Amino acid sequence: MDAKPKPIINVSYSYNPLEETLEYSPGKKSVFIGIPKETSFQENRIALTPQAVSVIVNNGHQVAIERNAGVASSFSDRDYSEAGALIVHDKHEIFKADIILKTAPISYEELDLLSKDQIVFSPMHIPTISKDYLQRCLEKNIIGIALGNIKDDAGNYPIVRSMSQIAGIHTMHVAAKYLSSNHHGKGLLLGGIAGVLPAQVVIIGAGMVGEYATRSALGCGAQVKVFDNSIYRLMRLQRTVGQAVPTCVIDPIQLTNALKDADVAIGALKPIKGIVPMVVTEQMVEKMKPGSVIIDVSIDNGGCFETSALTTHEEPVFLKNEVIHYCVPNIASAVPATASTAISNILMPLILSCTDSVGTADNILQHKPGLLSATYMYKGRLTSRVLSKKFNLKYTDLNLLLSSNF
Repeated sequence: MDAKPKPIINVSYSYNPLEETLEYSPGKKSVFIGIPKETSFQENRIALTPQAVSVIVNNGHQVAIERNAGVASSFSDRDYSEAGALIVHDKHEIFKADIILKTAPISYEELDLLSKDQIVFSPMHIPTISKDYLQRCLEKNIIGIALGNIKDDAGNYPIVRSMSQIAGIHTMHVAAKYLSSNHHGKGLLLGGIAGVLPAQVVIIGAGMVGEYATRSALGCGAQVKVFDNSIYRLMRLQRTVGQAVPTCVIDPIQLTNALKDADVAIGALKPIKGIVPMVVTEQMVEKMKPGSVIIDVSIDNGGCFETSALTTHEEPVFLKNEVIHYCVPNIASAVPATASTAISNILMPLILSCTDSVGTADNILQHKPGLLSATYMYKGRLTSRVLSKKFNLKYTDLNLLLSSNF
């Protein structure tokens, strides 16, 4: 057998070990997040709890919170400071952040503090927006994202759902309060007792608010009737509540008869093209029992009752046709600790997933379809069809804008 040739080794060669090559991913960019104190719309909520701030800070980002911004939600400056946030006394410093988180719409005072390419998460109250306000926002060249329009991976609106659940449950607390004689009510107990009939509750709307109002009313022992203009929502409500509840489509005669016997009437219809249909006329309200209570949860978008008018947390009720009207537009703000925690639970992972995106705001929006649909203005362009139609301003498709940037 022939011997195998030996390898030739030349001593003149230099044999140096090579460095091991490892996959390298660029470090995440630290993002500056600012949370101002809310001073408008009677807003008591805050976008992030101290626990959420701690998670964000531990992921390498900076969070600045205006002094006393969380006090109304029972979160102190010390709580936020211990979580790693920077407590700031000057609002101007807050608005130097890359991302601004707000639980109330941008106020006129804050418009001057906004800067170019800033991402602003805030609610968008269409009934309160003026054309002048909108144009001033557009001039700031910000990226405006409406909290209520943010979608999750399943296509739902998580913040709207959470606030609707809170509003639905809280309506029964409000009803119980104003039925008591201490608040000039009829002196009724919602659930009654043995030998005493419970209160009669009429709920107009079988959406999320209506469902949770129904759950809460039934839990109190009240007798409930639910009306809606969608038979499918009524079927879903009966299925999810898990017990027999009298339901009816919105028929003026049936609704009038139900309201005559009602001790509490709750308006919780969904808006159609931004406006809630007014289904209860003043003549129908006049036939209600003196001392009964109307709670118009839909007042944000016009209201279900012709007699409704905006009220505040400081003066939440008024008397009309001997019926107590509660028409506070921001019901969830009455329980800000619960509402803030619910919002924070949604925003914290969303913010973290956004900051994980490498690159600019364009990349963030491209990789987050739920944010894409919630972006109503983008660097001086109006990207909301609803606002464009309402104020007769030019609409620009956001997908076209983003594709042109790549």
